[in-house]
Amino acid sequence: MRPLKRGLEKYNEHVKNRFHMPGHKGKQLYKISEIYKLDVTEVEGTDNLHNPKNIIKDSQDYVCSVYGAKKTFYCINGSTAGIYASILSVTNPNDKILVQRNCHISVYNAMILGKLKPTYIYPELDEENQIVGNINLEVLSSKLKRDKEIKAVIITNPSYYGVCNDILEVVKIVHNYGRILIVDEAHGAHLKFHKKLPLSSIDAGADIVVQSTHKTLPALTQTSLVHVCSDRVDINKLKKMLKIYQTTSPSYLLMTSIEESVEYMDEHGNEKLEKLLLSIEKVKKDIKKIKGVEIFDKKKSNKIYDFDNTKLLISLIDLGITGTELEAILNKDYALQVEMSDTNYILAMITVSDNICDLLALKNAIQDIAKNKAKHNNNLKPIYLQNKKSEICVTPYEAFYTDSESIKIEDSEGRISADFIVPYPPGIPILCPGEKINQEIIKDLNKLYRHNIQILGVDEEGLQVKVLK
Repeated sequence: MRPLKRGLEKYNEHVKNRFHMPGHKGKQLYKISEIYKLDVTEVEGTDNLHNPKNIIKDSQDYVCSVYGAKKTFYCINGSTAGIYASILSVTNPNDKILVQRNCHISVYNAMILGKLKPTYIYPELDEENQIVGNINLEVLSSKLKRDKEIKAVIITNPSYYGVCNDILEVVKIVHNYGRILIVDEAHGAHLKFHKKLPLSSIDAGADIVVQSTHKTLPALTQTSLVHVCSDRVDINKLKKMLKIYQTTSPSYLLMTSIEESVEYMDEHGNEKLEKLLLSIEKVKKDIKKIKGVEIFDKKKSNKIYDFDNTKLLISLIDLGITGTELEAILNKDYALQVEMSDTNYILAMITVSDNICDLLALKNAIQDIAKNKAKHNNNLKPIYLQNKKSEICVTPYEAFYTDSESIKIEDSEGRISADFIVPYPPGIPILCPGEKINQEIIKDLNKLYRHNIQILGVDEEGLQVKVLK
């Protein structure tokens, strides 16, 4: 047996409970029978994703009607391709865009592809709960009022952690200033299907909404949707961009997976989510009773407008167990894999593929770890930096195409970063390509390193960063 299949089979033999994407969790909620027979190409009797006339067109129209959008496109190169196409369909080279600073890397890469000029809006930090909160609506309004050159606004809603903005107000502000709003709703394809969940950006009236069906719906990995929700979008230009950033050999199996997962949610989503949300609430109450265990609740934070309760953020930091350590223990000793961890939390993603037995397995594991593995000697607390804005010297495009070199952090003052430097937590870039390194940033990086905070973009052996030559 070859390495890839052997590795996947070994993983499935070990892990009994999945609390990570894809949303199907390895379970078959609906039947895609004889999958090899569904793997066809653009021949008589099928259709063409880039110029759909029959079955793909009808399928996209069905999904569009379920979500209540004006137009919906299948994206089988993931939401990354959807983000590229969306941003570049509403901008031209050298246009300026306003970007939520803790956005997905695809937004930054779109700036490179489109030769765009970024300006940023930073989310507020909830230091007490050690989580990144919402963008400030007054700041959003002020930036749009002050800078007439901003062509479009790109925000993330929900965040990876499940944090949701007041999306109705965001839409209102952006449209009041005559700008276009693109929402990366990769983690929110399920929101539409239950009133207890945060409002979907589609229903709020955003212009373009990109969703990953494989994250929170029972769809196969790499499947995504691009929804057009207003008349402000040039649909023909969006189609052109989707052609550029998607394969010319789209998988009918992936497209069928989108259709089947949306149909499943359309028919069963509300009922399934109702049972699931009740089960989640019960399990959260039980976990909160475990001494030394914290589970995030939006009621505890005034920096968060809304929260997706299908995300469980659990911390044993008061018992001396970091989020990273907890993830490893759950995998090794309890055959349970979560989506991710940071210094403080683990993130368990819950979807309609989960049931009460899955949730109880997680609760029982946490209870056992708290009872038997607590250290009671941990002083590590995440260090949140106060969003020190660095000077943008060149665009991400210019930085990308300029030669770079690695130097020690202490020698980097005044140099321009060639890479993203991102501490986890909180996941907000300290530096992006094209931004100047100053003494405050150097001090922060050293502080983060001393406290064992993971920093993407920093070579920990010698504490080196990449800078432009």
